[in-house]
Amino acid sequence: MKMDKAAIVLLNYNGEALLKKFLAQLIAHSEGHPIYLIDNGSTDASLTWLEAHHSEVKPIALSRNLGYAGGYNEGLKQIEAEIYILLNTDVWVTQNWIAPMLEHFEQHPKTAIAQPHILDYSRQTYFEYAGAAGGYLDQFGFPYCRGRLMNTLEEDKGQYDQETAVFWASGACFFVRKAVFESLGGFDPDFFAHQEEIDLCWRAHRNGYEVFALGASKVYHLGGGTLKLSAQKVFLNHRNSLFMLLKNLPSEGLAVLLFKRLLLDGLAGINYFIRGKWSYTLAIVRAHIAFYKKRSAFQNKRHEFIPKHPYFKHKSIIKAYFFKGIRNFNQLNP
Repeated sequence: MKMDKAAIVLLNYNGEALLKKFLAQLIAHSEGHPIYLIDNGSTDASLTWLEAHHSEVKPIALSRNLGYAGGYNEGLKQIEAEIYILLNTDVWVTQNWIAPMLEHFEQHPKTAIAQPHILDYSRQTYFEYAGAAGGYLDQFGFPYCRGRLMNTLEEDKGQYDQETAVFWASGACFFVRKAVFESLGGFDPDFFAHQEEIDLCWRAHRNGYEVFALGASKVYHLGGGTLKLSAQKVFLNHRNSLFMLLKNLPSEGLAVLLFKRLLLDGLAGINYFIRGKWSYTLAIVRAHIAFYKKRSAFQNKRHEFIPKHPYFKHKSIIKAYFFKGIRNFNQLNP
């Protein structure tokens, strides 16, 4: 099979409405790169509609829903390209969104993963929650971004346009070298969905690679189009964050940090309960139970010697946001 320079790869599950809304724009701005659609066992008419209206998009049909992690792992086995461009079906791309990204990969061989800046499809001058201008973790594993702290989104005024090394790139629009993706074993399928891209970026860092966010390329994300905020989303985020810490942190201080993180999760659960979102409180309880049940399995995924990569720039985003009132990334101190 011929090795393409890059391939655009969508992952779809019952997303016919999103394909109708976003796919034509993607095809118009695919810049000559092939487009694949991995279908995660959809029960709607996604594949029938795709065949009837966009036969140029190459379908890869899976028999069941393997989630983001498993779906991409399985589907990408059938695609030969130097760079995989993993794109959510609810992303509106712009003219010349690919070329600056590929140019960066050519000029920076240590870059394994990169993302464009991700703006809000509904408020197009503002960053979008899932990735914004590139992501980081605090000491307790809570993610935040340039342009997004907690639920506060900044307006994009070009303040982050310079290409910058970040800790993680968003799975909504995720450029990754095929060779690195395969050498790292792909996404961890036990995550199913949410934060598997952060885990992959962390493993890339541990192996000497870099992750970048580039303001020269910008796309617009509908947000919540593929998995809206729900108790299940709360469950996956809390469970997977704990899995990620257990997998990737050095043994020294791990137990104490996990205990502190569990206390913070408990406070989040109490906050949801007070606000009447009892299903979210229960989701956090379920996440902790699931974490304990699989703790041994994830401990077995740890490397015997894990280098102490400086994974966090700021100690506690919770403290900065809720107690110091910081709402802007540039106001954070290391």
